[in-house]
Amino acid sequence: MKFIFGLLAGAVSIYSILIFIRIIITWFSNSVRGKPVDLLCKITDPYLNWWRNKLNLRIGFLDLSIIFAIVFVSFVQKILYTLSLSQKITLSAVLVEILMSLWSIFSFIIIFFIVILILRLFAYLTNQNIYSRFWSAIDSMSQPLRYKMKNLFFSRRPVSYLKGIIFSTLILIAGFIAGRFIVILLAGLIYKLPI
Repeated sequence: MKFIFGLLAGAVSIYSILIFIRIIITWFSNSVRGKPVDLLCKITDPYLNWWRNKLNLRIGFLDLSIIFAIVFVSFVQKILYTLSLSQKITLSAVLVEILMSLWSIFSFIIIFFIVILILRLFAYLTNQNIYSRFWSAIDSMSQPLRYKMKNLFFSRRPVSYLKGIIFSTLILIAGFIAGRFIVILLAGLIYKLPI
């Protein structure tokens, strides 16, 4: 039985690599063509499209539902790998894996927006051409976040653009640090449960 779970974990691992390759290929969709790419699309697109259709988490040109698809594959892989090692798994171990998987989604999103805001801050401080496609894309992702942070913390008070970017970045960094601490603490408590 360990062998079967090990094979399944290996197959899921290979599938996750194929998903990563497929995602990277979408970045170069016009220049990458051929039978191998078509085969890869037939293998991975039904799974990825299922997540896109169910969650519909699109922010500008960025599709965040793919993150959930990758995390779910990773979660299944971890469960199968654990079963291949011990042939048993506890409810507390599954709960910890679910918690860690959810945290990996949220931490990725937080770090992504921290990077976006830092890029926007860099563009602002260095007087970059903010009308290029790259900076327009950065603005389309950072603007809703800055607006929500401004409304949440400053309500109707006017806030300068620079202060809004810096404050939003600092709030996200603090949220990431606090979230990481809380998740590690909760994971330790859950893992100790006798279930």
